[in-house]
Amino acid sequence: MGGDTVLAPMPGLVRDVAVTAGQTVQEGDRMVVLEAMKMEHVLRAPRDGTVDSVMVATGDQVTAGALMVSLEADT
Repeated sequence: MGGDTVLAPMPGLVRDVAVTAGQTVQEGDRMVVLEAMKMEHVLRAPRDGTVDSVMVATGDQVTAGALMVSLEADT
């Protein structure tokens, strides 16, 4: 995870997307649940901010490094 993005740490299936564009999040908030290797991995907000865009939906298959969520730039 970078400061402004949430990337898939490994290939997997998106089980849940807990945020929408325009939503305010705090560091540590759940953003996406990814199922990989028969385990669920909760991907959390890397910092406080506003969700700029969500590039995945529940049921999507993603590859390692895929951009899943981006946050608006700090102002």
